[in-house]
Amino acid sequence: VQLQACGGGLVQGGGSLRLSCAASGGTVSSYGMGWFRKAPGKEREFVSGISWSGSSTYYGRSVKGRFTISRDNIQNTVYLQMNSLKPEDTAVYYCAADRGGVGYPSMDSKYDIWGQGTQVTVSS
Repeated sequence: VQLQACGGGLVQGGGSLRLSCAASGGTVSSYGMGWFRKAPGKEREFVSGISWSGSSTYYGRSVKGRFTISRDNIQNTVYLQMNSLKPEDTAVYYCAADRGGVGYPSMDSKYDIWGQGTQVTVSS
């Protein structure tokens, strides 16, 4: 399975973006999925996660209430709707698949398939 993230770009503070993570070469319908981000000079940070069915969602403290994760298992795609964007949300965003790893959804070690990143830049 390969993951392809897209939808990043440059947006003004307060604006919105929707990221997509499309899977190819197999289905991710039975996998938990997650979004992480990496800003220059900072460690990789958990953004959001979703269970295979979509019934459970998880958010990092800094994005809770502003970002929404969802998935479409027919389309084999996971989304991250980002609203009220702030300059501190600027980072490369990565999607990842969890094929049954141990640990909490916020732990990057739980995920074993990673897509390439998509750059999100929020201007002030």
